[in-house]
Amino acid sequence: MFKQLRNIDTAFQHIKRFSLFLIGANVLTMCFCIWKSYSIVEEAQKRVHILYNGKVLEALASDRKLNLPVELRDHIKSFHQYFFNLSPDEKAIQAGITKALYLADESAKQAYDNLREQGYYNNLISANISQEITVDSIKVDVNSSPYSFTCYATEKLVRSTSTVFRKLVTQGQVRDIKTQTDNNPHGFLIQHWETLVNTDVDPKAVKQ
Repeated sequence: MFKQLRNIDTAFQHIKRFSLFLIGANVLTMCFCIWKSYSIVEEAQKRVHILYNGKVLEALASDRKLNLPVELRDHIKSFHQYFFNLSPDEKAIQAGITKALYLADESAKQAYDNLREQGYYNNLISANISQEITVDSIKVDVNSSPYSFTCYATEKLVRSTSTVFRKLVTQGQVRDIKTQTDNNPHGFLIQHWETLVNTDVDPKAVKQ
């Protein structure tokens, strides 16, 4: 009888150990499945599909922080091109300025109003002067938000009789408004924008 009890106790111990092992294996399996599921979802979120020329293409999304300097410089460059690329046509000027003002705050609107009150745009139209800008470099401090920047550019004013080049230096800050739209694809806003330098330069000193 005692031998039978020992056999029962031994069998119970075996069943207990097997049950604990089975429970532990199930817990580990569930943890692995959960981790793997999150990994798959995260990997899927990094892949985006874009429509280009009627074709669906797969692209790999990256952390915005890695592209932040590139996006900031492109936003600043786009603003300056919209604001300073001017044709001797009132509608063309208004269209460019409208696009620029979507990318900046009231400081840009104030600069535009000042130029308009001074008759700058009317002079371009009456004299058939076209103005082009080339952004030479943009320095951006990405260590703290809002991001301070300095933009170095060259303006080219083409008249029927001559061509004038100007050195342009502006500065300001860029704030992340965390909202991307068709008019503001990067979701940034230039603020406290001002012109530091806008003077004529020798055409020979300008790289063509």
